Amino acid sequence: MSEKMGSGWLDTPQRYGRISRGFHWCMAAFLGWQFAGALLFVSIGDKAITRLVGGSHFTMGFALFVLVLLRGVWGLMNLRRRPAHPGRLGRAAVAGHVLLYTLMVVVPSLALLRQYGSGKGFSPFGVELMAARDYKIEWMMVPGDLLHYWLGFLLLASILGHVTMSVVHRRSRHDYVLGRMI
Repeated sequence: MSEKMGSGWLDTPQRYGRISRGFHWCMAAFLGWQFAGALLFVSIGDKAITRLVGGSHFTMGFALFVLVLLRGVWGLMNLRRRPAHPGRLGRAAVAGHVLLYTLMVVVPSLALLRQYGSGKGFSPFGVELMAARDYKIEWMMVPGDLLHYWLGFLLLASILGHVTMSVVHRRSRHDYVLGRMI
């Protein structure tokens, strides 16, 4: 990779590069929208505002899933250049990130499996990924029915823990980890 491309675009041991930061904040915005819709539905039910925000849940969830996969590939490509996470707290941070990434892959995967099993078509952004059919595959729907909702809220709790830890690092440890991602 050229020196020009590397300056600011790639991760370094001191800071995440522009591409990693772009993925991070774009995903944060998409996740915020997803959880806003879910929380509106849980708190006030099927109302106009819920349909406005939650109406894009499938399409936005798919876009988010693609971003997660791209970010994962990009992160693996930059793994050796990224800021280190030394010691016990570093291992805890790595474990927390593994949990976040696992949930960000599993939650939409369950939704896609359920969607396919339902026999309903799925065409995010007008691109047909799953054609509609006149039969269901029940076993494909069961994991999504049982786990998508609950694991989604576990993901939300994990994200809130992630944000909380960045504040804790700043306040009590005087370690500005958030600055690496801004």
